[in-house]
Amino acid sequence: MDANIRILARVGGVAITEADVTEAIAGMGPKAQAYHSPEGRRAILDQLINRQLLLAEAKRNFYEADPAFQAQMAKIKDELLANFALEKALAGVRLDEAEVKQFYEEHKSEMMADETVEASHILVDSEAKAKEIAADIAAGKITFADAAKQYSSCPSSAEGGSLGAFGRGQMVPEFDRAVFAMEVGEISGPVQTQFGYHLIQLNAKHEPEEIPYEKIKAQLAQQVMADKQQKAYTSKINQLKIMIPVDLY
Repeated sequence: MDANIRILARVGGVAITEADVTEAIAGMGPKAQAYHSPEGRRAILDQLINRQLLLAEAKRNFYEADPAFQAQMAKIKDELLANFALEKALAGVRLDEAEVKQFYEEHKSEMMADETVEASHILVDSEAKAKEIAADIAAGKITFADAAKQYSSCPSSAEGGSLGAFGRGQMVPEFDRAVFAMEVGEISGPVQTQFGYHLIQLNAKHEPEEIPYEKIKAQLAQQVMADKQQKAYTSKINQLKIMIPVDLY
């Protein structure tokens, strides 16, 4: 027997299956992760049982014929119909790569990656210690990388203090201002932040550069498609306003 059709419970003769639980969890979006366990699945089963109990109560009392329920159903039906009409209006919107490429070419000046730097640092708990290490590096007694491995309290010490590449605003303000004002190869004096005192070595600087089409085309396709759908929506609404009177009071 297929595990998905395994019956987990019956409520008034109505079966609730493994597949029903799986479907309910799948429809929860990001919250679903919390229910991928035996306990989580049991909690969902309990919810489905409770829902079925309430549904049975509603049918037993003929709530479907209640005018208040009928009014709610009419509102839901109108909402579903309006959404379906919107889907129909947008169904013909298509996108080909030539349009995405054209959008890229027309906005190429805006497709720029931010300036980035590559830097290493040594983090210690006092300005005096930072100055002492800086003096030893300047005198050639130790390299920056070896000093980072020996003295730095940052986990980057294992990599000789390397922080890799990063852009503006990705570090604390004091560090950010210092590193982006430096020249390649320069080693800073002590820079104080909330973490302590840093010696910074600027290893490389990368000026803003054009983002290649292949790297950004998926994102652009979403943007172009959204623009086309918005235009199709606006066009349909304008057509309907000509056909159907709209009176404002």
